[in-house]
Amino acid sequence: MTTDEFVPAVAAPWKDRLPGARRLRDGHVIYWWGEILAILAFYFVYSAIRNANKSDPAKAFRNAKRVIHWERWLGLWHEHLFHHWAVLHSRFLIITMNYVYGSLHFIVTAGVGVYLYRHWRDDYPRWRNTLAIATGLALIGFITFPLMPPRLLPHHFGFIDTLAKDPAIWSFNSGAVSRISNQYAAMPSVHCCWALWCACVLVPRVKHVWAKVLAALYPCLTVTAIVLTANHYFLDAIGGFVVLGIGYLIARIMTRAGRGPEVEPPEAPESPSEPAPALF
Repeated sequence: MTTDEFVPAVAAPWKDRLPGARRLRDGHVIYWWGEILAILAFYFVYSAIRNANKSDPAKAFRNAKRVIHWERWLGLWHEHLFHHWAVLHSRFLIITMNYVYGSLHFIVTAGVGVYLYRHWRDDYPRWRNTLAIATGLALIGFITFPLMPPRLLPHHFGFIDTLAKDPAIWSFNSGAVSRISNQYAAMPSVHCCWALWCACVLVPRVKHVWAKVLAALYPCLTVTAIVLTANHYFLDAIGGFVVLGIGYLIARIMTRAGRGPEVEPPEAPESPSEPAPALF
């Protein structure tokens, strides 16, 4: 415990005496258990809204054809090329990407959040709000623009559901997941949004060059996973990056915790009314 963190129990405010209290430089107090409860509640509400919006497959297919048309115009329509090559030439790569897509975004994002809370607590509120706002904005895309992912396109498009075909932690076609999950919640990609969030948090803060490189490459790995597993289009990834940027701008404006008190610039000394006498 550092000296600036030690406050005698008698003199400390009541909120500082609660277990798990961490005081920020501007006087705000946060609690690790409060953060966990808030995150779980937020994710429960997010999942309920996301999965309750059971969209029309016909509308989702029309939007998929729009996305394909836009990608062709932009020169991005290469999902089938990469997906087809991986399926034919590297089953190991497909299985690896299945696990990356199915679990890594939860594990890495949670780990980065804990790291930020423990070591950069004054930055934590702003980046926590950034992630929450961006994830909430993604719901607008899911509701207003239901999108059929490549794996659900008609067979002649040439995509397969790798999560169902090869070993994975879970599949959209398995048991309860197939009944409750909104499979047309694809634009924007929350996987890519969270991955870029992790990189933005880690790259300026970790010390070692190799750690910075790994953090910077993590969004690239996520884009690779969503494309090779046929769960998203490239434009979904771009949409995820855009909502993160919007979320950061909003969080930067609205977040007060951790900013610290405003420091006024020192006043300029007044010029003497009479010149100082010469010493020599």
